[in-house]
Order: sequence, then C-alpha cells, then structure tokens
Amino acid sequence: MLVFFSYTRNLLKPRSSSPLPFTSIMHMSQSTSIPKKQDRVRDHGFDNYMEAEKKTRKVLKFQYLILSQPSQTLPISRFDSLARRLGLGFKENEAAAYLLKFPHVFEIYEHPVLRILFCRLTQKALLQIEQEKQALHAQLPDAVTRLRKLVMMSNTGRLRLEHVRIARKEFGLPDDFEYSVILKYPEFFRLFDARDTRNKYIEIVERDPELAICAIEKVREREYREKGLDAEDVRFSFLVNFPPGFKIGKYYRIAVWKWQRVPYWSPYENISGYDLRSLEALKRMEKRAVATIHELLSLTVEKKISLERIAHFRMAMNLPKKLKDFLLQHQGIFYVSTRGNYGKLHTVFLREAYRKGELIEPNDLYLARRKLGELVLLSSRKAKVDKELVSYRRDTEVDDIVCVRPDYMENDVKDFGVEYEIEHDGRREGYGLDSDFVSDDIDETEDLDERMDEKEDTV
Repeated sequence: MLVFFSYTRNLLKPRSSSPLPFTSIMHMSQSTSIPKKQDRVRDHGFDNYMEAEKKTRKVLKFQYLILSQPSQTLPISRFDSLARRLGLGFKENEAAAYLLKFPHVFEIYEHPVLRILFCRLTQKALLQIEQEKQALHAQLPDAVTRLRKLVMMSNTGRLRLEHVRIARKEFGLPDDFEYSVILKYPEFFRLFDARDTRNKYIEIVERDPELAICAIEKVREREYREKGLDAEDVRFSFLVNFPPGFKIGKYYRIAVWKWQRVPYWSPYENISGYDLRSLEALKRMEKRAVATIHELLSLTVEKKISLERIAHFRMAMNLPKKLKDFLLQHQGIFYVSTRGNYGKLHTVFLREAYRKGELIEPNDLYLARRKLGELVLLSSRKAKVDKELVSYRRDTEVDDIVCVRPDYMENDVKDFGVEYEIEHDGRREGYGLDSDFVSDDIDETEDLDERMDEKEDTV
C-alpha cells in the first residue's frame, strides 16, 4: 500500500520537458516585452527649460494685465489684487516687488500728474511682442497646413473647436484663427455645430494624400540614406534616445528591438474597416498611438505640449486612457516633465527634436518667443535700476511714498539687431539695436525667490 501511494504521488508530479520551470519561462517572456509601468528618469536639460519657462509664463500674465488697459499702464497698488484674482500665489505687496526682478520687461515710473508709481512695458518688451506678432503672421500658411494635418489625424475627420482653441499657441495659430484661418479657407475647413450638443467642430473638406506623410517617415529616410542602416530595421522604427541614468538591461534591449520591428497603421490611415480584436492588432494600435503622439508633437511650434491638451484629442485619435503611464513606457522617444508649474501640469517633449535643452531646428516664431525668456533671464544687476524707487512703507490708513525717482528708467534696447520706433508719451524715438544678449542668472538671494523655490521643491 505504501509503495502504491508513493507511485501515484510521483504520477501526479508535473512533467517538464524543458530544463527551466514554468515560472522561469513566464518571467523570461515578460522580461522581453516593454514593461507597462516604469519610473520616470529625470532629464535636467528639459527640467531646466521648464524652470525658465515658469518665470516667463508668469511674466506673460503680468504683460496681459498691462496691455489690457487702455493706456497700457497700471498703478503699482493694483497689482496685488489683480495677481490674487489670477491665482499667481503672491502674498500682500509681493506682486509689486516681483516686477522689480525683471527690469528689462517692466518699467516702473512716477506718474507726472498723480505722483504715484505706475508700471508699463519696456521698449525691449514691446519690441519682442511686435516681433512675435510679425513671426506669427509670416508663418500663417504653415499653420494652415498644420491644422489640416491635425484634423486629418482624427477618426472622423473633425475636431472640437474648443480643443483646438485651447492649444492654438502650441500649433502657431492666432487668437482669431476661427475667422482668419477656418472661415478664410473654406476649401480646406468646414465649421459646423453638432445637433446633440452645442459644440462647434472643425471638419476637413477633403483629405490630401500629400499631407498624409508623417514626420517620422522623413526621419527614417534620412537615417537610411546617411547611415546606411538595414531597410527592414528602419522601416517601422523610431529614434530612441534614453535620458541619462536610464537603466537598460539585456532583456529590455531585446524588447525594444522587437518593438521597433512591429508594423503599425499610419495616424492618417482610416482604420474603421480593420478587425482590432486580435493580439497582433492590439500591438499595432499601441504603436500607432506612439506614432500619433509623435506626429502631434511634430506639428507644434516648439515640439512640446502639455499632457492635458493631448488628452483633449484622446477620443478623436484613439489614444490610451492612461496617457502618462503610456508615455513613460517610451521614455526614449518622449520626455514628461513635471517642472515649471508646481507639478499641476505635465509637459511632453519630443526628445529627438531637442539637444541640450534647445530646439535643433528652430523657427522664427520659436526664436521670437525665446527672446522674452532672454529678457526674463537677464540679471537685474545689469539694468540701471534705482532700488529706492519702490522703497515705500505702507501705513494702516494711507500709502505714503518715501522715495521716488522722477526720471524714467533707462532701457537700452541694443540687443535685437534691427531698427525700430516706439511711441511713448506722444514722442517717437528711434533705436539702433546691434549688440547681443548677455544671459545671466537672476539673483536668487531675495526672500521672495526663496519662498517660491521652496514651494516648487515641496511639490
């Protein structure tokens, strides 16, 4: 009886035809596919870019406040209340002090009649705004092409007008693009209201096959011609450049190599007639989503866009629900930065378009916008600013200005290399602009900077 029991127990043992157990086989099969969840590895080049843009974004809001006034000037005493309305996170009297950090953008002066401090934009800042307007108008034909390609990537050939309006700056569209682009080109676009909802939609009139060519296809052709790579390896591949410190194991490298050779449907191709239930179709759709986001970033002016604005096109372009986790699977193609907005927004960069935090192929609109960042990053010590200009004490009942300088701050606008005239106080003055910017760090010893940096680090 004991012999029979031992014999039957041996029969019930699983027989393995391979030298490795089943658990090891499962582990190896999973390790040769790209993991679904990965930790983000920071790239300081992109993060530093967003830190500088954080200051520029706040300066733009103050510019909007000033330019929205009929006289394009604003009393210093009103900045605190207006900054709190915009939710900029300033305490009492901090907004006015914040303006002094950027003397190349904001000019503080004493009103000749009211004898109180006012703020207006400097001649450099006004010139930068004019140059950005000119660059925006000059690239308008390219913006029309970008919008056509963007609408063509949708499943139904239509996108919500509101979603495009929110991302108009990223795609180089003017504020009035509904009239200056959509209604101006009826041969390309059609604007209509949905029956069920009151939402407006942009619809493409006719799909142009010449526009249905992705940017990655041109990159593959260049790589094939210049480096002489195997045509089969380049046919469906993407440029992969992992951030510094990213750990690439043996099996992960194999998984990336296998993924690069997986075929997929073009973002401009109509897939409504395909059967998407098979495992092979799911792999193709996953890679198609990568190609769609890649093309979406390629259509932007600065080759970057916030993750939240990509999510607006998720349903129309068959993108996955968990976009952040999906992008972290492909950190060699995209970079997701949480810097620059206190962790509230995520900015997605196209890695192949940048080198050392700078766009490899800059355009005029990008360069015009960067000049505002250069003005912001110019050190306040290089501007002739009288610090006693805003040295005033606030009484419980009345504001008494202790010391003001009657003459205006000097603003040498010799940095743009063009001739320009700006009208101030009824006078027109010409300026020769020949020298270069000298970029320097902003003085980080001020108390306000320390508090803002502490807020950023805690997020």
